[in-house]
Amino acid sequence: MDKLTKNQRRKNMQAVKSKDSKIEVRLRKALWHQGHRYRKNYSRLEGKPDIVLVKYRIAIFCDSEFWHGYDWKNKKCEIKSNQEFWVKKIEKNMERDTEVNKALQEDNWTVLRFWGNQIKKNLDDCIRIIESTIKEKLAYKDAVNNEKV
Repeated sequence: MDKLTKNQRRKNMQAVKSKDSKIEVRLRKALWHQGHRYRKNYSRLEGKPDIVLVKYRIAIFCDSEFWHGYDWKNKKCEIKSNQEFWVKKIEKNMERDTEVNKALQEDNWTVLRFWGNQIKKNLDDCIRIIESTIKEKLAYKDAVNNEKV
C-alpha cells in the first residue's frame, strides 16, 4: 500500500522533471566550466540525449536510479505500491535505453550513461570519462586523417 495519499503522490509525480534535472544541470555546469560546449536535450538524435557534444559525436544521458532501473534485480522487489505497473514501466525504460544505445552506436555515436549518484558523488570522474572519450575521438580522427595523406 502506498504511504502517500493520492494527492500527495500526484504532487510528487508532477515534480519529476524530464529535462534540466539537478544531475543534468550539475554535469552540464562542470562541462561548461571545463570549456566544453554542448547541445542539451538534442531532439535530432534517437532518445533525445540530455547532453550532446556534436563536434565529437558523443551523446550523454543522465539516468536517475529509479526510472532507469539501477540494481534492478534487487530494487524491483522493494516496490510495494502498484508493483505490476512500475515493474513493467521501468523494464520498458531499460529496454528503450538499450535500443537507443544500439541505434546511436550504429550511427557512429559514442554513448555515455551516468547514474545520478555517479554524478552527485563522483562528478570529477564523470568529467574525466567524458574528456577521455573526447581524446580518444580526436586521436582516432587524427589517425584517419594521417592515413588519407
